Amino acid sequence: MASRSSIAPLVEVVAAVIERPDGSFLLAQRPAGKVYAGYWEFPGGKVEPGEPLTAALARELHEELGIEVLRAYPWIVRTYAYAHAHVRLNFFRVRAWNGEPHGKEAQQLAWQQLSALAVEPLLPANGPVLRALRLPFEYAITHAGEIGADAQLRLLERRLAQGLRLVQVREKSMPAAELARFAGAVIAGAHAHGAQVLINSDIELAQRLGADGVHLNSAQLAHLERRPALDWCAASCHDAGELARAAALGVDFVVLGPVQATPTHPGARILGWDGFGALAQGASLPVFALGAMRPDDLEAAWRRGAHGIGMVRGSWR
Repeated sequence: MASRSSIAPLVEVVAAVIERPDGSFLLAQRPAGKVYAGYWEFPGGKVEPGEPLTAALARELHEELGIEVLRAYPWIVRTYAYAHAHVRLNFFRVRAWNGEPHGKEAQQLAWQQLSALAVEPLLPANGPVLRALRLPFEYAITHAGEIGADAQLRLLERRLAQGLRLVQVREKSMPAAELARFAGAVIAGAHAHGAQVLINSDIELAQRLGADGVHLNSAQLAHLERRPALDWCAASCHDAGELARAAALGVDFVVLGPVQATPTHPGARILGWDGFGALAQGASLPVFALGAMRPDDLEAAWRRGAHGIGMVRGSWR
């Protein structure tokens, strides 16, 4: 076992996902003379002792790119052990700034799209970050048991045409044969629009129907020994222990709540926005706020470290 003195200290780093409205984001190439010279990364740098993360972000982006941060949201926190350092990467999504980014430290810059990455190699720590960026900000959850399957499918088609790209089929009271038919229709409609579908809790059904993934309930999260063999895997979380378990299992994202009281969970412990933020900020994987969410709650969720919001009724109004 390595002695405490031989373990590299954890280096705090801020990293910025600087995003244009068209979905492109900025990468910077590490200049000659630095470790991993020539590799591409998200702009940022080391946090000075005692420096708040937001202040470090503003300072680094001004020093490196010559821009002034106007609007940035805490996002995910990843740790990575490089040969030269053990780093904790505090990612922010930067959505508004003054000035045109330019390399003030002789570094090359490139605006990139996820669908057509044109630069390489990327720093190893950035693989999970790029995957997380594939997730949209809205996670819509069906409630056909309340409004009827036909009505739900009509609303789904309308929302897909409007740009909805991530749907969970969650119909716990629907008989198995009816659920298979309904879920199959949701998958077919979603795939026709380039959207993805996760099935709540039924791993076998998700695999059989060709769904894009499965959404695990808290009981599955506690007892599964390995991540299901599907492209996407999400989980429902309610506390810090479940968030840690989701990260250990290797799920792609979680929903965390309830943030506010919901009619479907009348006895649940309500997190409130403060409780949600205390759990979401510092999470290593994307977190969707859940619990009586409406579209105009997205800004509040972002400010508290969320990737986006999960909605039942709010997605179909």
